[in-house]
Amino acid sequence: MAAFSSLSEKLGHIFSKLKNKGKLSELEVKQALREVRVALLEADVNFTVVKNFVQRVSDKAVGEKIFESLTPDQQVIKIVNDELIALMGSTQSKLTFSDKKVSVYLMCGLQGSGKTTMCAKLALMLKKQGKNPLLAACDVYRPAAIKQLQVMGEKVKVPVFEMGQGNPVKIAESAVKHAEKNSHDVVIIDTAGRLHIDDELMKELEKIKESVKPCEILLVVDSMTGQDAVNVAETFNSRLGITGSILTKLDGDTRGGAALSIREVTGKPIKLCGIGEKPEDIENFYPDRMASRILGMGDVLTLIEKAQTIISEKEAQELQKKIRQQTFTLDDFLKQFDNIGKMGNIQEMLSMVPGLGNKINASNMEIDEGRIKKMKAIIQSMTPLEKTEPERIKSSQKKRIAAGSGTTIQDINQLLKQFDNTKLMMKHMANGGVKKFGKLPF
Repeated sequence: MAAFSSLSEKLGHIFSKLKNKGKLSELEVKQALREVRVALLEADVNFTVVKNFVQRVSDKAVGEKIFESLTPDQQVIKIVNDELIALMGSTQSKLTFSDKKVSVYLMCGLQGSGKTTMCAKLALMLKKQGKNPLLAACDVYRPAAIKQLQVMGEKVKVPVFEMGQGNPVKIAESAVKHAEKNSHDVVIIDTAGRLHIDDELMKELEKIKESVKPCEILLVVDSMTGQDAVNVAETFNSRLGITGSILTKLDGDTRGGAALSIREVTGKPIKLCGIGEKPEDIENFYPDRMASRILGMGDVLTLIEKAQTIISEKEAQELQKKIRQQTFTLDDFLKQFDNIGKMGNIQEMLSMVPGLGNKINASNMEIDEGRIKKMKAIIQSMTPLEKTEPERIKSSQKKRIAAGSGTTIQDINQLLKQFDNTKLMMKHMANGGVKKFGKLPF
């Protein structure tokens, strides 16, 4: 995850220095934790949060007996992992629903946090869960805010309730009444933001809260704002009593400090996170999975869940059969590229594979998605026989394929070599890995 790439790399470097030690002295542990402290502060984690975190890790690490099954560095990593999970909330906190006819979600946050877009993402997520959401346009001050919500609503095929530049409190009340009459079971209220917190904004939100009695008051926080996000969360929580927060832009070039600070400071869970610009780029926030990503240990569960939304059980079984029987063709190869594209950012997904996260970060490896488009063009320029038996492709055929795809013979050779490597990997998977990773897209 881009938000933690730098922190993950630094922690990986710190822990690598602890390897191959028969036991750890108190001095070595303290030196490592001093470096962890610096890494967290550089990631823009709140100072008090860092201080308390390092103290808790130190209390557990110093004097701990080394488990027989763990090396000293694994022992320390386990303690850090456990404390990171606790720092971010221990367990996943799910959205709640009212026992009334309509559940009301009040979305709040500063201007520019991605609140309006997140309203639509949340609506789409709930829609996929079988809910019938309604978006309510209560940001009547920002130019084009209502139009933006309507455009986003059209994208996710969720209706938007609006009354123009009216009173936000009355609009919220009317939206709930409209939902009750039209069989909507969730109302997501997009409220006004400001460039900074002011009393006028808070009073308006307090009136909306009092009027519609939301079951969730969700603070949308731009994770790129670092420690400022913590100050914002503290203020909104003290005035409104938020039930949780949603982090946006975790896919961006951010240091991740907000994610590691907000829950500790407010005592309220992070419930969701935005991981991209597409409407479907929203995830439940799992503290244990996030800690695993930060420590470069991957996140296979989220990767599998993503794959399951794209690949049906039947397709997965067919893919397994092709892998076992070694009948995987270039057409199948092309289809898996399409599936990977639907799942989101490729570099993001690779970081979820155990053992790859820190390697990707350390090497500053960039995934060239343009090259993938080129590979797709090459395959699409082949005949059915060439896709099935690429080993039969001769020089003259390569010239024709290159001309048809706008590529070079060298590009074609690279593709064929990569396809051969993929088939070898699949042969290895068929000898033990298919059952475990059967729903992964490659």
